[in-house]
Amino acid sequence: MTGPARNIGVAVGIPEPYGRELQGWRERLGDPNAKRIVPHVTLLPPTEVITEALESIEEHLRRIAAAESPFDIRLRGSATFLPVSPVVFVPLVQGISECERLEARVRSGPLGRDVRFPYHPHVTVAHDLPPEALDRAFDALRGYEATFRVWGYTLFEQDFDGTWRPQRDFVFGTVGAPGPGSRDGDDGW
Repeated sequence: MTGPARNIGVAVGIPEPYGRELQGWRERLGDPNAKRIVPHVTLLPPTEVITEALESIEEHLRRIAAAESPFDIRLRGSATFLPVSPVVFVPLVQGISECERLEARVRSGPLGRDVRFPYHPHVTVAHDLPPEALDRAFDALRGYEATFRVWGYTLFEQDFDGTWRPQRDFVFGTVGAPGPGSRDGDDGW
């Protein structure tokens, strides 16, 4: 890789009030990443790219979004990746195949890369915490439920302080420039 590098990711954001609820759980559990990472379903994990590649990456993401249609995600209960990874999450029970398809399409072309684990769409609520905190998270979210419509996905970039900041939304079914409800660096979804 030559030239300046940036760390990017692509994710489906969790709308309100669910985003705030899940963020609150992460904060109450003491997750050190709670303030740096908003609740989301990852489509592309942290990936280092050169700055010059961003234009082609955004075009890639725009083409994918243009061919997609909105779908519903339903979150229910709690699960964990233990003993492989110290993570507690809220699993998807609807929208899994749509997220799998999107992840495969996003992680192709200029974003083609190998991943460490098979793709499993989820929303993390506790990561790298002591076992008792992971147990509390698992128990507290056992009855959690949320259903929402997915209208697109967001390109994020990791800032110098480790915070993941939204850069641009890609709305499903739109061609060319980002459509209504999209952002260029603001915080509204």
